[in-house]
Amino acid sequence: MDLFDQITEDIKTAMKAKDKVALDALRNVKKLFLEAKTAPGANDTLTDETATKIIQKLVKQGKDSAEIYQTQNRADLAEAELEQVKVIEKYLPQQMTPEELEAALKEIIAETGATSGKEMGKVMGVATKKLAGLAEGKAISAKVKELLG
Repeated sequence: MDLFDQITEDIKTAMKAKDKVALDALRNVKKLFLEAKTAPGANDTLTDETATKIIQKLVKQGKDSAEIYQTQNRADLAEAELEQVKVIEKYLPQQMTPEELEAALKEIIAETGATSGKEMGKVMGVATKKLAGLAEGKAISAKVKELLG
């Protein structure tokens, strides 16, 4: 079962369970999936890879929104946003541990031959492609800076 079908099934489950948070989050995901499916050139298909990118984007937006709400002393809105993020994160692949991320990045740095912070762009280009879905961009960037230090 692909992600689109899984989300559709989970919407039905959330409706039956009367789980408003999950229902709102999953409906938003499905809306974006449908938009991607019907976009010009998509040929009414949605690969799991594209679906995962959409979910990653939603998770990042949710966390960023929650952060903004926190700085504005709106803990109620931040909490609601983070609850939806938790629901959506279940559909992402297992994230790398900091140790796994460091090992993978050391390998990529050796592969690219980068030796200083000036070559960070070269490392980031390879790292973001190889580690897509497995680690957040912020975490990758911070660790690359540290390793090339």
